[in-house]
Amino acid sequence: MITGELRSEVDKLWLAFHSGGITDPLTTIQQITYLLFLRRLDEIQTVKENKANRLGKPIEDAIYQPDQSAIRWSSFKDLDPEQMYEVFTEVNEKRPVTAFNFIKTVGGEGSQIARFFKDATFMINSPYLLDKVVQMVAKINMSDLDTKGDLYEYLLSKLTMAGKAGQFRTPRHIIKMMVEMTQPQLNDKICDPSAGTAGFLVAANEYLRQHHADAFLQEDFKAFFNKEMFTGIEFDAQMMRIGAMNLILHGIEQPNLLPVNALSEQNPIHEEFSLILANPPFKGTLDYERVNHNILQVVKTKSTELLFLALMLRMLRTGGRCAVIVPDGVLFGSNKAYKIIRRQIIEKHQLQAVISMPSGVFKPYAGVSTAVLFFTKTNAGGSDKVWFYGMEKDGFSLDDKRTPKPEQNDIPDIIQRWKNSDAEAERKRTDQSFYVPVQEIIDNDWDLSFNRYREIVYEEVQYDPPSQIMADLEQLNREQQDDLQALKSILNL
Repeated sequence: MITGELRSEVDKLWLAFHSGGITDPLTTIQQITYLLFLRRLDEIQTVKENKANRLGKPIEDAIYQPDQSAIRWSSFKDLDPEQMYEVFTEVNEKRPVTAFNFIKTVGGEGSQIARFFKDATFMINSPYLLDKVVQMVAKINMSDLDTKGDLYEYLLSKLTMAGKAGQFRTPRHIIKMMVEMTQPQLNDKICDPSAGTAGFLVAANEYLRQHHADAFLQEDFKAFFNKEMFTGIEFDAQMMRIGAMNLILHGIEQPNLLPVNALSEQNPIHEEFSLILANPPFKGTLDYERVNHNILQVVKTKSTELLFLALMLRMLRTGGRCAVIVPDGVLFGSNKAYKIIRRQIIEKHQLQAVISMPSGVFKPYAGVSTAVLFFTKTNAGGSDKVWFYGMEKDGFSLDDKRTPKPEQNDIPDIIQRWKNSDAEAERKRTDQSFYVPVQEIIDNDWDLSFNRYREIVYEEVQYDPPSQIMADLEQLNREQQDDLQALKSILNL
């Protein structure tokens, strides 16, 4: 967790941006991101220089050239505000590129990092504000992975609070639940086809560090982890930059982010990933000509939530597993496309679980009811029974305020029951979780809604006979009349 002092500095900085005319939270985070990245580049260069000095060899893969020392973080961070601002906005003979434009060239033309930042724009409009941001960033303990990761998570939480870009943020506790249930492994190739700020990939990274810490001592695994394990697809350039920095600050050095529309022909990925974690866009539509024809062969629809499910089936390798958030309509929609995708997942692959979530999970930005589907791609069926859980509480109030209520939280129970699934076989339909045979689901037209299968027990209530109820009413009426007469006497009326 970031300290109260650092959190306070971030809050003050947020106000400074607002006072400086930068009110869009996405823009604010982007500008802070650029400075975090410049500091990180300088630190990597310093490590390379120290290694070269120890070995008495030239620097390998230098980030900065000798004539670029003026635009390094360590050079400009202690300048007075006016001089620092010039380093970011002006060039001269000694400084042929500004510190800001340098980030667009890192790794050479066409490099992945340069691609992330190619359309970046410097929008800090005063030396005072720039100096304030630099000094705040300078206070971060960048050697502490948790501190810098938590700081960025706190910055990203501002998106949710601001509301404008809240749709990019899946609640962190829901993400962690999905990751905990899918249990990422060291050989997994993990993808989020609608990556946004890369929250799912970050959470998978954290799970691996927590449960497989020793693997990070192995050079082969570290190379795979940093370059191949994580893939995010995101067509919004602004979100891609923020997602890239989120991954870098959480210890993933070279995140593989693809700047394409995942549903389009630009995305050729086929049977590559062993784990997909996602919360794709709801309620959107795309014209057929904008959708990859291979996806339409699975299900011909314009609904993005169904198209993404078909996409995930295509992108998973056989044996690959998926945890995905869907709107409730996917569970029981009666038109042809909805039935086709449900039947595909159940008949041709293996659907393991449906967790129904309360509608307040995404408040205050959306009140839609959602569920999480867990399935494995088999191409040979395998669904014999499906585990259903009706989540009623997620640790927060279900109104627009979303006040923390840690004592009201079904998530620990969900994870515990999922990991001890054998005990679920004896659960009754009146319980909060239970198994349903696939044949029963088929008989119900592939309906996957929790309430379709849950049994509600109605308790018999005994009422007094009507004659007694009438007598009680007459007695109450007499008492009211007596009280009224007493009041008139007191008032001499």
